Amino acid sequence: MADRLTQLQDCVNQLADHLCNAVGILQQFAPSGSFTGFEKTASKQPAVTNEENAALFAQLIARTAKDIDVLIDSLPNEDSSPELQLASLCRLEEENQEAARQLEEVVQQGETLLTQIQQALHDIAQTQLDSQALQSAQL
Repeated sequence: MADRLTQLQDCVNQLADHLCNAVGILQQFAPSGSFTGFEKTASKQPAVTNEENAALFAQLIARTAKDIDVLIDSLPNEDSSPELQLASLCRLEEENQEAARQLEEVVQQGETLLTQIQQALHDIAQTQLDSQALQSAQL
């Protein structure tokens, strides 16, 4: 996965693409201006297409701008000193070790439960075999 700055650059490029495409659509469907001596018949495009395009590009631009804001907010603060970053990393490491310990406990509990279930299934199978053997002996 790319780092945050690369993700931010990708989002800015994507926003630029959306803006360029939106301007292109506006140029394509905008009514022609009238200049004396250069009149020609303009083809009419359906208004629904223009509204759909406008809504689509507005949504794309807004979502990309929101993604950019989220990425900017996730960047380290200028006030963040190496000591603060080290303290934060140490805290994250401790949290990671605690989560690993809890995971190991859950795995151990799961293995114990699995052993109990396997033993119960073994007992059930043995009881069924004994029952079938007893029925066969009685016949």
